[in-house]
Amino acid sequence: MATVASTRTSNTLKEFVYEWEGKDRNGKLVRGELRAAGENQVQAALRRQGVLASKIKKRRMRSGKSIKPKDIAIFTRQLATMMKAGVPLLQSFDIVGRGNANPSVAKLLNDIRSDVETGTSLSAAFRKFPKYFDNLYCNLVEAGEAAGILEDLLDRLATYMEKTEAIKSKIKSALMYPTSVVVVAFVVVAIIMIFVIPAFKQVFTSFGADLPAPTLFVMAMSEFFVSYWWLIFGVIGGGTYFFLQAWKRNERVQRVMDRALLRVPIFGTLIEKSCVARWTRTLATMFAAGVPLVEALDSVGGASGNTVYGDATAKIQQEVSTGTSLTTAMTNVNLFPSMVIQMTAIGEESGSIDHMLGKAADFYESEVDDMVAGLSSLMEPIIIVFLGVIIGGIVVSMYLPIFKLGQVV
Repeated sequence: MATVASTRTSNTLKEFVYEWEGKDRNGKLVRGELRAAGENQVQAALRRQGVLASKIKKRRMRSGKSIKPKDIAIFTRQLATMMKAGVPLLQSFDIVGRGNANPSVAKLLNDIRSDVETGTSLSAAFRKFPKYFDNLYCNLVEAGEAAGILEDLLDRLATYMEKTEAIKSKIKSALMYPTSVVVVAFVVVAIIMIFVIPAFKQVFTSFGADLPAPTLFVMAMSEFFVSYWWLIFGVIGGGTYFFLQAWKRNERVQRVMDRALLRVPIFGTLIEKSCVARWTRTLATMFAAGVPLVEALDSVGGASGNTVYGDATAKIQQEVSTGTSLTTAMTNVNLFPSMVIQMTAIGEESGSIDHMLGKAADFYESEVDDMVAGLSSLMEPIIIVFLGVIIGGIVVSMYLPIFKLGQVV
């Protein structure tokens, strides 16, 4: 029992990163860092390496920003570049980790490096962090390790992630502009209703004349804002937060919203093309890495970013596993454009599915670029008209009594 208890205690010891300086057997000054539970462990490890430590200092871990997919994409590109240059894997992790400005990323890479240093495979070390490395990532790394072409697959994976993140950023930029304008318009209207309109109301009360209907309507809205501003901001802010959380965490809400987004005019077409581009890019990357088609389809559905395409991918996988061709299975779900289906058919006949799907992904990525550029120029006049109607309508409503008073005088 005592042995078991001591084993559990040792497994739960918290480790820290220690920076050290010392001299090796030849008297040369060396320095580095080690991950250990205390200074005694660091000294023991250095003695085994023949290093006489002169300085050991615990590194202060700053609280870093959250790790984003873009950070993982940059790390993958850096690691692929290092390995292609012939730098050993552990040394590559050291270089990339030290050069990263985000302490959270540096800690993640240090944890992975520690696992690899103890004999764990790179793919198994990545699988311990599913929040940052999904099945697609780990499967490709595992395939690269098995085939001895890890640096090539890391390079291919980095390219895939860079293109995927580029599409995501383009979609976000297309949606961010109108969203930010609507938020700013609401804030401006709220300020006018709460602070500006009441001042006009005091002036109009001294007129002693009947006010126009638009002015009465705006003044009634102002009274509601002044009395219940806390309720308005609370309902809108709280409702938006809980809706976004439900969209993020509730699978049923995700399915409803994903279907609705594909039917939105203009933006629905943009989202559809981006989903097709990511779907074809993911499958092309997996197939080119030598992953069998049925296994590759496991990761493709989730990578598309839309549950509608995820469900369609599950049906395609089921049909392909029973012997149906990929082209026929894609046709049966009635979701993919005819060009993608035709290019897939040509790829199956010629034995180059990855190449043809890559070409399809390139085409739809360029389509997304063109649509985002077109939407940016189209949204500007629409937003200007939108703001003009709202703000201008309020201003005109408040000046109507002044015009009427001028006519009377």
